[in-house]
Amino acid sequence: MTMHESDLSSFSFDNSYARLPERFYARLDPTPVGDPALIQLNHPLARALGLDPEALSTPDGVDILAGNRLPKGAEPLAMAYAGHQFGNWVPQLGDGRAILLGEVIGTDGLRYDVQLKGAGQTPFSRMGDGRAVLGPVLREYIVSEAMAALGVPTTRALAAVTTGEKIARESVLPGAVLTRVARSHIRIGTFQYFVSRGDTEALRLLADHVIERHCPDARQSDNPYRALLDAIVAGQASLIAKWQGIGFIHGVMNTDNMSVAGETIDYGPCAFMDLYNPKKVFSSIDQHGRYAFGNQPRIAQWNLAILAQSLLPLLGENDDAALAEGQAAVDAFPALFQEAHLAVLRQKLGLIEAHDDDMELAQDLLDRMAANKADFTLTFRGLCGVTPGVPETYSPASDQFREPSALDEWIAKWGERLEREGLEDSDRQAAMRAVNPAHIPRNHLVQEAITAATENNDFAPFEKLIAVLAEPFEEKPEHARYRLPPRPEQIIHQTYCGT
Repeated sequence: MTMHESDLSSFSFDNSYARLPERFYARLDPTPVGDPALIQLNHPLARALGLDPEALSTPDGVDILAGNRLPKGAEPLAMAYAGHQFGNWVPQLGDGRAILLGEVIGTDGLRYDVQLKGAGQTPFSRMGDGRAVLGPVLREYIVSEAMAALGVPTTRALAAVTTGEKIARESVLPGAVLTRVARSHIRIGTFQYFVSRGDTEALRLLADHVIERHCPDARQSDNPYRALLDAIVAGQASLIAKWQGIGFIHGVMNTDNMSVAGETIDYGPCAFMDLYNPKKVFSSIDQHGRYAFGNQPRIAQWNLAILAQSLLPLLGENDDAALAEGQAAVDAFPALFQEAHLAVLRQKLGLIEAHDDDMELAQDLLDRMAANKADFTLTFRGLCGVTPGVPETYSPASDQFREPSALDEWIAKWGERLEREGLEDSDRQAAMRAVNPAHIPRNHLVQEAITAATENNDFAPFEKLIAVLAEPFEEKPEHARYRLPPRPEQIIHQTYCGT
């Protein structure tokens, strides 16, 4: 029996993935929920997608966001993929609790997936119930929208709804559905799925689809599949450099959680560091620090090597030629990442010109921050107001250090470097404030919002937090508490996957 189709017709669907062969996905409708209620609708994002937020806020619209009705033109499906999870090969994963409604063309002319996360069981559920609970849905909404405001490529949150149902996990928790928007949901693991089955035809169709959707210029290359791989490598280098620049720890960088569109995807045990520590891990399942903050660039290259391996049947006329193409593409990652990371660090330090010793200067600061257990965000934000040679301006940054003199020594070096720039102090400080956030989704604030919602049905802290994080570079007096690091009793030591 086909689910009732809604008359709400503002979705401009053009479902290219659904036109691929049936072995790319399983077609099925979302499983209806008992009593859906809207928690939050992202009005600016809805308008950017050409959708009517007022219509989506009606009972008919909320039914769509909960999976109880289908918008006109939707072709719901669960995508197939495989992946390496913590380095271990899993030949079939797929969307176990997410259903892609279809693709819409936004007001910018670009194509976006609209997916319901927590929409019920699929053939890929692997004994799971296909549902999502409220806490992880709120976490993904908060963090993904904060990342977007910080200028980091990311999936977006269009809406969150409660389902009126209880979900059994370690305890019984309220259910919810997240409407997720992405340039696409194609992962490194999608390529792995087909190459592991020896399905070169599907592999080629998938690569051609990704070229058409994300890298159309690659069609003009002598080797379009090498050009595709190069583009994905460059996109990951840029993305991870942005993560490192804001202290973000993804927590579960499995190949099925890495988007070929260059977006941050799958916000499970993710977190932002308070105290800077390159070995920092939050995820409760990352027992050996595989996905620690400082390991993220290395793991990204490992994942890209897996992608290159998956593309070998397409990369060359023979095995040796294909291997050479793939190896060359992956070998380019460290230099691309270093360049992108250094560009991020220069911006954070107010540097415009490129000098050979810039990385040494930045690394010296990071080393001193680690040794002194300095807050990552507050140190860089504090530096925005520092005038080298004027010690009374140092305290917002140096107060983060156990030994403030350690930062004073570094500021002297930084001051010498800034003198080579010739930029007015006020202009440099304004430029730094535009890239060093005052507000990040600190773990204790995220947990505060989740606890209020799940235990007291109070969504006011959630709504307030997403409003503050929408303006991460603005310091308003009334938002002062959102800039503070956690007190000892507020520190979150571990985060957990939402499954």
